Amino acid sequence: MMNISDLPLQLLPSRSSDRLLQPLWDYLLFHHLPLISSPFFPVLLAFSSYFFFSLPFTVLDLLGERLPSFHKYKIQQGRRPTLGMMAKSFMKAVYNHLFFVLPAVMIGMFILPAPVLPHDAPTVYEVFVDGLAALLLFDTQYYIWHFIHHKNAQLYRWIHAIHHEYIAPFSWSTEQLSIPELMTVGFWSNLDPILLRCHPFTTWCVTVFSIWMSVEDHIGYDLPWTLNRLVPFGLLGGAPAHDIHHQKPSSNFAPFFSHWDRIFGTNVPLQRKL
Repeated sequence: MMNISDLPLQLLPSRSSDRLLQPLWDYLLFHHLPLISSPFFPVLLAFSSYFFFSLPFTVLDLLGERLPSFHKYKIQQGRRPTLGMMAKSFMKAVYNHLFFVLPAVMIGMFILPAPVLPHDAPTVYEVFVDGLAALLLFDTQYYIWHFIHHKNAQLYRWIHAIHHEYIAPFSWSTEQLSIPELMTVGFWSNLDPILLRCHPFTTWCVTVFSIWMSVEDHIGYDLPWTLNRLVPFGLLGGAPAHDIHHQKPSSNFAPFFSHWDRIFGTNVPLQRKL
């Protein structure tokens, strides 16, 4: 690991490498170094992912029965979010980021060392294995945290209840979180890749992919092409599991995978219509 700012950037694109991702990594270093080395970049990446991933499902929710080919996959067809509900959830996320996340990043700039980027890109294998490890670690942390906050009435009331304002989740409600929950999730999301010594590129991939999975969890549709349908053996819970969690809060505590809920008997599957 070396500080890229100390290198002659004009030499970066000419370096040869057998790593498939090296040309992309060189391009980012040479053309977008100020952006990707900024401590605000992970926040921008996460929030923009949340925004753009949620937009398509806004259309589905607002059109409802006028799109029967999609509406038939709606899990709770009797409950449809309104534009006001969507705006409320989105503005909660904006408020949290403006008044808590960004100030936390600014404070960190004075405490933490300057961002350091490596010369070499990760291998595709490293991105996959390290990324999967980060997702599994976060899944375990959040399962424990989530379980405890549902079993303790005070913790649930003061920290987690805001996320359960709606029985039928929708994409924008993904980040309708209290400040303690947001900071806890943010802490793990930043710490886990460091503990696992992930490459920055891997960390960014995990950020985008985990946001996508989180949005999918909350869309309220059991679509046939979502990740939980594409990944075999029911390894992912997806929207069906999390929708049931909002209906039956004593079930399906894991954010992504299904193994902890199966092991501890908290798994409740969605009864799909034949």
